[in-house]
Amino acid sequence: MRPDFASIPFQRSRTSSGIEPETSEKSLQYGAADMEAFEHLDYAAGIPPFLRGPYASMYTMRPWTIRQYAGFSTAEESNTFYKNALAAGQRGLSVAFDLPTHRGYDSDNAFVHGDVGQAGVAIDSVEDMRILFADIPLENMSVSMTMNGAVLPIMAFFIVAAEEFGVQPNQLSGTIQNDVLKEFMVRNTYIYPPAPSMRIAGDIIEWCAHKMPRFNPVSVSGYHMHEAGAPADLELAYTLANGLEYVRTGLDRGLEIDSFAPRLSFFFGIGMDHFTEIAKLRAARLLWARLIQPFAPRNPRSMALRMHCQTSGYSLTAQDPHNNVARTTLEALSAVCGQTQSLHTNALDEALALPSTHAARVARNTQLILREESRLTRAIDPWGGSYLVEHLTHTLMHQAWKHIQEIESMGGMTKAIATGFPKMRIEEAAAAKQAHIDRGDEIIVGVNAFQSGANTEIPLLRVDNAEVLANQSRRLEELKKSRDMTKVRASLENLHAAASQKNLNLLDAAVEAARDRATLGEISSALETVFGRYTAHNETVTGIYSAVMETDQATDRARFLADQFADRSGRRPRILVAKLGLDGHDRGARAIATAFADLGFDVDVGPLFQSPEEVARQAIENDVHITGISSLAGAHRTLVPEFMKILEQHHRSDIEVVVGGIIPAEDYPLLHQSGVREIFGPGTVIAEAAITILHRLLDDHAPKS
Repeated sequence: MRPDFASIPFQRSRTSSGIEPETSEKSLQYGAADMEAFEHLDYAAGIPPFLRGPYASMYTMRPWTIRQYAGFSTAEESNTFYKNALAAGQRGLSVAFDLPTHRGYDSDNAFVHGDVGQAGVAIDSVEDMRILFADIPLENMSVSMTMNGAVLPIMAFFIVAAEEFGVQPNQLSGTIQNDVLKEFMVRNTYIYPPAPSMRIAGDIIEWCAHKMPRFNPVSVSGYHMHEAGAPADLELAYTLANGLEYVRTGLDRGLEIDSFAPRLSFFFGIGMDHFTEIAKLRAARLLWARLIQPFAPRNPRSMALRMHCQTSGYSLTAQDPHNNVARTTLEALSAVCGQTQSLHTNALDEALALPSTHAARVARNTQLILREESRLTRAIDPWGGSYLVEHLTHTLMHQAWKHIQEIESMGGMTKAIATGFPKMRIEEAAAAKQAHIDRGDEIIVGVNAFQSGANTEIPLLRVDNAEVLANQSRRLEELKKSRDMTKVRASLENLHAAASQKNLNLLDAAVEAARDRATLGEISSALETVFGRYTAHNETVTGIYSAVMETDQATDRARFLADQFADRSGRRPRILVAKLGLDGHDRGARAIATAFADLGFDVDVGPLFQSPEEVARQAIENDVHITGISSLAGAHRTLVPEFMKILEQHHRSDIEVVVGGIIPAEDYPLLHQSGVREIFGPGTVIAEAAITILHRLLDDHAPKS
């Protein structure tokens, strides 16, 4: 069923003037007369279209759930962290997995050695999942798991571990993200191509509808679009368009809309534009009700959008990191005023490393203070009726609706993603935002204005990658010695056969493989032999950065130096922008590639998920002058020195290497000792980084006297 969106009117309780929303918010002045144009003002909480909240009483009866996203190192350490957090007032668990787990690799796979345990907890088998949730009452605890690529083995491990603890699937509550569509747009922790990935998502929706009725089978995520640079209207539209695809997937399985729609949930990022973020959450609920209404649900809850929110990681700064407490507090306040159902607050040190115990406590207590001391829970939709917030709600509703219609005209989000269109729109917005920050149009305290100059030292969490890798490898070795390989082979063959037949549910087969102690890597490989492994195409936008920076002095200087280098060397400066290992967050790398192309560089962009050997080979074959490595997930301590050694072995130490991203200052000496020439941390102005690099290149290519 594909409704004609242009023909579905917004329901209204008063006559609407039909006026188009403002496109500029530079000088907002609104009064009571302007409100007559808005069609949504009389909607209440708890009844369709749920503008003011999905529940009639909202926080007055039950506050939002404090659900801190956490996971690092080993299952043992994460389990200890979870139990301490629950004792300190947290009400639900949210699991962060490491990158090898996301991408379907066991920890002992040589390709992933630098990423094991770095950005989340390593889970290779049911045994790890049992340790992760040991002594935690899963029958009484809501568990959220951020997993998309390797969602089948992770769900299977969770189900089997719970059964072995005496908890049946129908007793489990929580959420699996299972939103693979956005992975092809922004986050990139996919494994299989879009079509089989959507089959997996559908199998999980179907399985949960029949066997796990208290569990949310999809959390449609706008957060990662937000972090990748999508403005509020794009985040809102593309998130809801993705949600619509999952609804159609469930209906295509023969499910009734009311059997699964009430268990769909959503996940939004919350940034620093306080009133826009509040309006975004309000508009999301209304638009989702409009999108579900044509499917004729009998249960009103099918139209209710329930959400989790997380404060922005992108807004955090490495400079003056204690300022991040204020940023996170303001963003948390936006989420609460927008009536979120659960919330994660980021820690002050996350622009530098994984959150320390102290920083995590401050982040959690931020929510406790809002909940217990502010009296915010006494009001339902406290900004409802504000001229500004109602204007922004109206504007975002209409802007997002236009974007949704644009995606629908392409045949829906799955087909739109295949064209690369949504990803391009987000990257254009990210490039423009970065340019505005670099030019100083957008003030970031302590970064491009009001700099203190002080070097604030804060203790950081350090994960010993070598220790985690050794621990996981040892556990895998013990598992493989103790299991019945005849059963393992049979269950993996059954999974392979199920993948080849569209009428069989893959989660059923994955659960059996998990019971037999097949590993995450083995389950993923059995599927990969049928589905293949997806490789993204690298295309960069151009002209966006330079259009904003047209009159900027640093930009002019960088272009002049690039031209000077071209005159001196006979070709333009050439840079390879690369990611090492399994880190798929590429906003920074894409911004650098776009801006450097506009500044006069020839730019090569390496594929994601490359080994040091592969990046070195590309750098040498393309004869680049510089390799710029973007690191966000902690693997730079292992992978960058390996890359430098490979260049040296090939006698190409003349290739300059620079590194950027989330890199603690204490790691700088290690990287410099390995041969890295420059390190650019968060907040670096791109044009100024280009000038620094060009001066080095000009010195290296200076005429011999």
